[in-house]
Amino acid sequence: MSEKNFAILGVGNILEKDDGIAIFATAYLEKNYTFNPPIFIKNGGVDGINLLNFFTEHKNILILDAMELDDEAGAIYHIPSHELTGYGVNSGGAHEIGVIECLDILELMGKELPNSSILGIVPQSVEIGIGLTQTLEKKFTSYINTVLSILQKNSIIATQNELQTSLEEIIEVFRNPHGNSNYP
Repeated sequence: MSEKNFAILGVGNILEKDDGIAIFATAYLEKNYTFNPPIFIKNGGVDGINLLNFFTEHKNILILDAMELDDEAGAIYHIPSHELTGYGVNSGGAHEIGVIECLDILELMGKELPNSSILGIVPQSVEIGIGLTQTLEKKFTSYINTVLSILQKNSIIATQNELQTSLEEIIEVFRNPHGNSNYP
């Protein structure tokens, strides 16, 4: 597969409240914007090691995720991935290999790493439930605007589509995927 210029990868678990914000954000971006030049948007969910090839197929990747940092809920961080790599192959937990570990593995294999960064937002709650806390709902527009700003800095123009899908509609599609033909 040939390399693609720019991709957005959303990772997280929609079954754990605020941890799903990146998944909702990728669906929101896909539904509400057209990009020039075109970009690839992927809902990576909790795919972990299955994303390994994704990192070899794209030159530039913006990774969206919830990041548990010692800061107030809703704080947004944009961090180059190379500043987070090297923390071991299993720092994501006993049962998963996350995106940073995928980058570590590629580096150990001698593969060229993509130019990547993580746009993280501090969650308020990572408990069972589909949806966002009020705090992250209020910060969602800022999170999306930060994505759009990063894209603009990379010479990618985002144009709002005429028909818009709200965050609430996006979340409802994930709550009831079988009852909605607009499943992201």
